[in-house]
Amino acid sequence: MSLKSGPCLAGVRILDAGTALALAWGDRHEARFHAAWLRDNALDPRARDPRNGQRLRTALDLPANTRLDEAAIADGDTLRLRFSPDGYETRFPGAWLRAHAYDLPRQRARGWCGPHVARWGRELGDALPAATLDALRADRRALAQWLRAVRRHGFALLTGVPREAGAVCAVVDLFGHVRETNYGRCFDVRAEVDPVNLAYTALALAAHTDNPYRDPVPTLQLLACLESTAEGGASVVVDGFQAAAVLHEESPAHFDLLADHCARFEYAGSPGVRLRARRPILELAPDGELIAVRHNDRSAAPVVDVPYEAMTAWYEARRHFAEILTRPALRVRFRLAPGELFIVDNTRVLHAREAFSAGGRRWLQGCYADRDGLLSTLSALEEGA
Repeated sequence: MSLKSGPCLAGVRILDAGTALALAWGDRHEARFHAAWLRDNALDPRARDPRNGQRLRTALDLPANTRLDEAAIADGDTLRLRFSPDGYETRFPGAWLRAHAYDLPRQRARGWCGPHVARWGRELGDALPAATLDALRADRRALAQWLRAVRRHGFALLTGVPREAGAVCAVVDLFGHVRETNYGRCFDVRAEVDPVNLAYTALALAAHTDNPYRDPVPTLQLLACLESTAEGGASVVVDGFQAAAVLHEESPAHFDLLADHCARFEYAGSPGVRLRARRPILELAPDGELIAVRHNDRSAAPVVDVPYEAMTAWYEARRHFAEILTRPALRVRFRLAPGELFIVDNTRVLHAREAFSAGGRRWLQGCYADRDGLLSTLSALEEGA
């Protein structure tokens, strides 16, 4: 693992009869670590495969009464440990322990976001994150910068994309794998007779996340423009995390209702397909981190997981959130030209479409992918792997 240099270890002391220790760094930062945690996360070749870093021991292989017998700083910035009852010895780089410290303040409001997330509104339209496909293919640093923008903003543009079927899938190959669905490996978004999905019409589409009726939901969506001669059809994106923050500020009770109760979504527009999912509109991790937004009125199913006494308030909360999504201050509007593409984090950024005329042609082609591939590629690029 590549770790940035920083303050070195300056002190260590064993706590609570060997069940924990306290570390201090040269910048006066302090953190405590449990003996069980340290033993479980040993980095030496007896504990982890040196080729792939995977653990060689199970939870049951660790002594239930693990204690620290000795703890000392060696070689400038290395923590040397010995455990009882079996005398196991191991070492940790001080920088690794600093990066993995868990002795942190926990006073966080519900709906908090991690350090890599930058919430945004209309101001993002002044400097949309964008790159050219040729640059991404030629320069790993440019690819890392573009992927970093997707991680940070949940949205980015790409230009110079070939105006041919399947080109959108080739973009995914730069960082991950296409996620095939019942719509196929890729799908065409243009007006159709007797469409299986309202996206395949000339109608306006309100801000939404795609496929909320899937579990797990596709976490990335890409849409590339192949033709655009019709009047209208501009695209709009909204940061769902920012909308959730506004909701929490204006009504914590409404935020809690959408986070604490599941909505339901379903799709049955194709023969042999019956997709259903049960998830909250605002999904939180157990520690309150906002991890996903699901909002799609076209795919909403009857809500049956909200108690009778709370149903009226839940509908008020849903309407409040939907109204926030329409506010101009939160919306970024742009029009894709042929050869341009946009990518959205489908668990965060909602996208919308203005209606377009029957005259002329508007042909977008899209596909789905997943964030784990993008984040894996980005981490490897950042770490020089």
